[in-house]
Amino acid sequence: MTTRREFLAGGGVVLIGAAVADRALAAPEIISRGESTTQPPHWLANGQRYQPVVTPNGWTLPPRLRDGVKEYHLVAEKVKREFAPGMEVNCWGYNGSTPGPTIEAVEGDRVRIYVTNRLPEHTSIHWHGIRLPNGMDGVGGLTQPHIEPGQTFVYEFVLKRSGTFMYHPHSDDMVQVAMGMMGLLIVHPKNPKERPVDRDFAFLLHNWDVEAGTATPKSATMTEFNLWSFNSRVFPGTDPLVVRKGDRVRIRIGNLSMHDHPIHLHGFDVQVTGTDGGWVPKSAQFPEITVNVPVGAMRAFEFVADEPGDWALHCHKMHHAMGPMGHNVPNMLGVQHDDIARKIGNLVDGYMAMGEHGMAEMQAMQMELPENTLPMMAGDGPYGPLEMGGMFTVLKVREGLAHDDYRD
Repeated sequence: MTTRREFLAGGGVVLIGAAVADRALAAPEIISRGESTTQPPHWLANGQRYQPVVTPNGWTLPPRLRDGVKEYHLVAEKVKREFAPGMEVNCWGYNGSTPGPTIEAVEGDRVRIYVTNRLPEHTSIHWHGIRLPNGMDGVGGLTQPHIEPGQTFVYEFVLKRSGTFMYHPHSDDMVQVAMGMMGLLIVHPKNPKERPVDRDFAFLLHNWDVEAGTATPKSATMTEFNLWSFNSRVFPGTDPLVVRKGDRVRIRIGNLSMHDHPIHLHGFDVQVTGTDGGWVPKSAQFPEITVNVPVGAMRAFEFVADEPGDWALHCHKMHHAMGPMGHNVPNMLGVQHDDIARKIGNLVDGYMAMGEHGMAEMQAMQMELPENTLPMMAGDGPYGPLEMGGMFTVLKVREGLAHDDYRD
């Protein structure tokens, strides 16, 4: 265990009250964003040469450059997140959103990250996958004091390698992560000619248990979740990934849910180019169409978008690509129940029998649902109902787009 002297010497950390944070530390301004529409890539004014990432239904936190250090300010706080039209959830997150804003920097950069706690309990931030001094690792009680409500903690370290990383609490982990506290940390190669792509997207995978008619996740749920999200959005609330025909595309995925997710892209072979441990050498890459992302892991895969069209991207655990459903629904497939349905209908106004011929009829029925509750199947396409939900989105390959045009 790190001693207090080693801790203070290891990273130049300061822990102070939030009331004096700006004056004592000259912290960067707090930038917050509560919307859930995808923001365009963030280009720095100093002529960066890397291709910035796009976080679908999310955004990138701009840094402040001071004395050669990139500075960021994260605020841990309660947030409201629209998962899809018709459902808003009480979450915890950073800077007004869950996931929190994506942080982008370059291999070799020194970063200074201010973390202000506006939660009702203490917190910390662990920089998942980053090699750094022990005192900066963010495990409350082990490598640092917990950040109490109203306090600001400053992390500072040099980014030693490029890759796809995450940040999340290591204080009351189960509750805080379950409530949505997570974000992406993308480190670009120092040499911009290394691993170039035309479009770079980044997702975080998560699971939620929000009972019908309620708005607050059940943070003690272990396995039986009913909502599965890409960047804290569920289909049909997930924005599409828009690319130009011929683009080399990278998709980065981090998994902070409690389940593995086999992510399947229609229409293309992909190469897994990055994992938790770093970039995969070209000689070790092989083609896939489904990339499994284990719990607590990160994967990056790449492909050339050479076939125009609308291509599905989803978790191949099919119930993860559906909306909320009950876990104890009786199996009615093949069971004729017209007679009993008529009798029940005489007693219960609006009663509908379902399941005899499958569940596709559910979307067409447009059943009345409890307030703030999504249907099990939703979404419409050019040829009819999509009958999807959860971890589902669309890769749209279009001809004639400009280099930086991400419009649908």
